[in-house]
Amino acid sequence: MSSGDFSRRTLLAGGAGVAAAMLPGVAFAGQDGGSRTRTVAGTLKPDVPDWYYLPVDVPRGVRQIDVAYSYDKPSVPAGTRGNACDIGIFGPEGYELGNARGFRGWSGGFRDRFSISASEATPGYLAGLITPGRWHVILGPYTVAPQGLNYRVDITLTFGPAGTPFEPEPAPESAPARDRGRAWYRGDSHLHTVHSDGRRTPEQLVADARAAGLDFIVSTEHNTSSAQLVWGRYAPADLLILNGEEVTTRSGHWPAIGLPAGTWIDWRYRAADPRDFRRFTDQVHRAGGLVTAAHPFANCFGCTYEFAHELADLVEVWNGPWGAEDEASVVHWDGLLRGGRFVPAIGNSDAHNPGQQVALPHTVVLADRLRREELLAGLKAGRSWLAESAAVQLDFTVSGGGQQAGIGERLPAGTGTPVTVEAVVGGVPGTTVTILDQLGPQHTEPVGDSGAATVRWTTYPRYSRWVRVEVRRPSGGLNAMVALANPIFLGTGR
Repeated sequence: MSSGDFSRRTLLAGGAGVAAAMLPGVAFAGQDGGSRTRTVAGTLKPDVPDWYYLPVDVPRGVRQIDVAYSYDKPSVPAGTRGNACDIGIFGPEGYELGNARGFRGWSGGFRDRFSISASEATPGYLAGLITPGRWHVILGPYTVAPQGLNYRVDITLTFGPAGTPFEPEPAPESAPARDRGRAWYRGDSHLHTVHSDGRRTPEQLVADARAAGLDFIVSTEHNTSSAQLVWGRYAPADLLILNGEEVTTRSGHWPAIGLPAGTWIDWRYRAADPRDFRRFTDQVHRAGGLVTAAHPFANCFGCTYEFAHELADLVEVWNGPWGAEDEASVVHWDGLLRGGRFVPAIGNSDAHNPGQQVALPHTVVLADRLRREELLAGLKAGRSWLAESAAVQLDFTVSGGGQQAGIGERLPAGTGTPVTVEAVVGGVPGTTVTILDQLGPQHTEPVGDSGAATVRWTTYPRYSRWVRVEVRRPSGGLNAMVALANPIFLGTGR
């Protein structure tokens, strides 16, 4: 057994305000068969870096690597954070920031052990040859109690032939049974399975997405690309599955959606150095994906979005069942609009467990086809609206001067041209429809028991720079959102 304290660790550079440290390592000698285990234990003090790397020297002839870890959880006073520690691993190709070749998996704090071989790996980890060289187990002390965090890591190497190589099976790029050409498509772009901290299997997620009436989903596992390599085993002809990753940093979460299969985005930085954030958002954009500012006001450590909104393509203003955090997100998003910055809104369920409803909410996007490029283009342009379920219907348009425009578009009418704003809703009994512009709510009408209504209001571009619509229902003391549309812009200016 090896043990160490802070004085024996080597500090490493990790970006502005983000340090890393090297823990005492272990080395294994080669052998013909069987397995061997080495253990490292020690204590992390409350004033610690975000990441620790534990070197593991792996000889030739290793078939499988298994890692198990544990740490204590002492009692802490009310209002004080206790111990929580994440885990992952990098191969001998390196662990430098952005080194996708070295990344071999991550499970955060969801699992206490993992296994990797050429043929298979624990969900969240990447199957592949156990190549000889220096591997690094990464520990991420998420929060540390005042007493410190006592940890133990057991590394087991099993020797023998490598076995049959893993064959990736990414999801197909189309779902022909759902492709309706240019149409409105319903999708949930923030979802989890057992490949990170979700309780659903991929099969269960597909079944629940189909039952919810979705046309597409985006798989966004925390900090790993492992699910991207297996979705082809589960993809039906009537559901398009896109790849993503919820990039889970200590300064907030930002799902990268619409990635090519096998794309990994690094997360080992904070908002203190915007160069790192820009580096990886640029990587997403080069890959053809979009950046989402997730649950901006989530009330958990490291969840609130602290990065620059101008580098995000979308902002998730509605995450799961409606609550005060979502209200704050909509108010902030509306403030961005009033200040002249349009970051299209998106709504997702962020469903992790069978008790959390897929597609509550989801986003309905206008796209030329049910394909990645067309869906992402519609989302980035803001040609979309948010709904609590597939039963909710919304058609939102403006017309004036012989022209018409829809959600995310512009009506280039003169300042004195009367503009008719029209919202047609269905499936929303017991709600109110409100039309808003940059000055706030302008017109509200109730919806009767039929759940259907047509609401109209007239304005002029000299008074309204943009208009948008909300559908809400009183629920549990909240004026809960039922549907929300991205704005329609009025006039010839921007």
